[in-house]
Amino acid sequence: MDLRQVRYFVAVAEERNFTRAAERLHVAQPPVTRQVQQLEEMLGVVLIERGSRPVKLTEAGEFFLAHARLLLDQARDLQAMTQRVGKRERKLSVGFVASTLYGELPDIVRRYRERFPLVDVTLHEMTTVEQLQALKEGRIDVGFGRLKSEDPSIRRILLREERMVVALPPEHRLALREGGLRLMELAHDTLLVYPKSPRPSFADQVLSVFGEANVTPAQVTEVRELQISMGLVAAGQGISIVPESVQAMHHRNVVYRGLEDKHAFSPILFSVRHMDRAPELSDLLAVVYSIYDELGFAYQAERL
Repeated sequence: MDLRQVRYFVAVAEERNFTRAAERLHVAQPPVTRQVQQLEEMLGVVLIERGSRPVKLTEAGEFFLAHARLLLDQARDLQAMTQRVGKRERKLSVGFVASTLYGELPDIVRRYRERFPLVDVTLHEMTTVEQLQALKEGRIDVGFGRLKSEDPSIRRILLREERMVVALPPEHRLALREGGLRLMELAHDTLLVYPKSPRPSFADQVLSVFGEANVTPAQVTEVRELQISMGLVAAGQGISIVPESVQAMHHRNVVYRGLEDKHAFSPILFSVRHMDRAPELSDLLAVVYSIYDELGFAYQAERL
């Protein structure tokens, strides 16, 4: 299938007019009409109702339009990803969610730089959703995120499942209690979740964990980022569920307590472009596993 024909058809369908479509495509109108006709001949179906003003799609045309848009998006993503792989010169751009900075990510980057000093490593803070788009656009080479999702252009490797904990103000009724807590004990508290956008995000992951426990928080307040959530906890404005490694963020007015609920885990995911087996990526993954071995983390190693 000729992508130019698909692109011309989408322009006509969206503009509902051949002349405006030609202007949008910066070509004369006759080639647009000809390409759409050739597309119909190739498919063996009528996509545009004859003589309709403005342009009206047939049922087959509406079906083809929906899938054609996806095809063109995938083609653009493929172009950007291939260009990034082909032009990479001993560089590694790493996307990460903020909470991973309180875990092993700094040690991973430090050790990688020690082992491979000729590779230029840059770090970019972004949500998991933003990482996936940045990978497809070629702006980063690898992402460390927390949100599970499916995308045929992206390969995702589960590094480990990190236990969640609850952050409480020191005057909270459960702050001094020994042992772990259950989510049902927190149902009457104001729950602070982050990030507010883009969604889905870690906020939805936390709400899902409450759902798995059949618990509905009395009030949910969305905030922009982790640091704001911790500041509000310290001010006594609510509680927050965070990954265990966030306990490294020492705050004299925040107390952390473990959660005993079996679903209270947050994954750490290593995301790369599908079929991208650049040595820099394989080397980075090997560094991750070496640090996990030293820390005694349970994981199932995968190769690119």
